[in-house]
Amino acid sequence: MEILASRAILRPADPATAVAFYRDTLGLAISREFPGGTVFFLGSGFLEVSASPSEAPDAAPGTDTGGLRLWLQVRDLDATHAELVAAGARVLRGPELEPWGLHEMWVADPDGTRLVFVQVPPEHPIRRDVRGDRAGATDRAADPR
Repeated sequence: MEILASRAILRPADPATAVAFYRDTLGLAISREFPGGTVFFLGSGFLEVSASPSEAPDAAPGTDTGGLRLWLQVRDLDATHAELVAAGARVLRGPELEPWGLHEMWVADPDGTRLVFVQVPPEHPIRRDVRGDRAGATDRAADPR
């Protein structure tokens, strides 16, 4: 399977407040707008802020919309932390080095959805391309075919 694009969809209690948070506090650029929704560029993916659960035709009664987490990789977590604090974002936990080797900070949007901002150190395995490590992989430069 090849994933060509991604999008996280939020259905906040107050769409206008959520749009303002993602546009103004985080500074995300708008990809497109449509009746009832705004789509933001989110690195190589997209974030759609859509109608609230009570307005969404496919929302089941009593659906918990708070389970979504967004994982957002940044180049400089300390600078991101300072920028978000200055913009008035609700930081749940400041930057910390996790046991799994990533630097993370947790922020909440106006509905309490957790945003996990991550800085990946240069030596972390996420940064290494392991495709060539597969058993039986050939080196095309050494293969004259």
